Amino acid sequence: MNDEVEWVPKTRLGEMVSRGEITDIAEVFRRGFRIMEPEIVDVLLPGLKEEVLDITMVQRMHKSGRRMRFRATVVVGNENGYVGVGKGVAKEVGPAIRKAIKDAKLNIIQVARGCGSWECGCGTWHSVPFAVTGRAGSVRMTLLPAPRGTGLVTNDVSKKILALAGISDVWSKAFGEKRTTINTTRATYEALRKTTRMKLNESAVKAVGFTVGAR
Repeated sequence: MNDEVEWVPKTRLGEMVSRGEITDIAEVFRRGFRIMEPEIVDVLLPGLKEEVLDITMVQRMHKSGRRMRFRATVVVGNENGYVGVGKGVAKEVGPAIRKAIKDAKLNIIQVARGCGSWECGCGTWHSVPFAVTGRAGSVRMTLLPAPRGTGLVTNDVSKKILALAGISDVWSKAFGEKRTTINTTRATYEALRKTTRMKLNESAVKAVGFTVGAR
């Protein structure tokens, strides 16, 4: 028995993707569309990889007593310029992870990559093009360009996010309560988001030689 349900688009973007009018996710970002259906990402970025970063038991008070839930934090990416993070809460671990995956797909972003390290200058897309900083709660994460071969010099959570974004070399500086996985995740995500939001003049773009999205 096939449990898969045929996707029926509910948004304009979904209809355009379903009809084949948009076949490249880069065009979605270029035209400023907001992704509101995870199936859009399934179509435009097939083979997306998923990584569970954290599963935590949470509780809240209700008139009937304490209610226990599981909260999952997940990162998805294609290892080539696109990454998203999400969280999901449910009574069981499985449904919480599935909700987190859907949320991560809705939060997919483009990541600009480049060779912004003065020590390297190879011109390939292996690091961040310039220093970026993201904040979440008490955590502040700064990602710095690193020469090829350095690796990901950061904490384990950020390593998984950066790897799925397609970044292989980076220095980092982190401040705050880094043991809080969800804040560390959000801070790293916000830093990567800024790689496409910061404006560079033409000479700076040529100097770091960066690309946005998939190669």
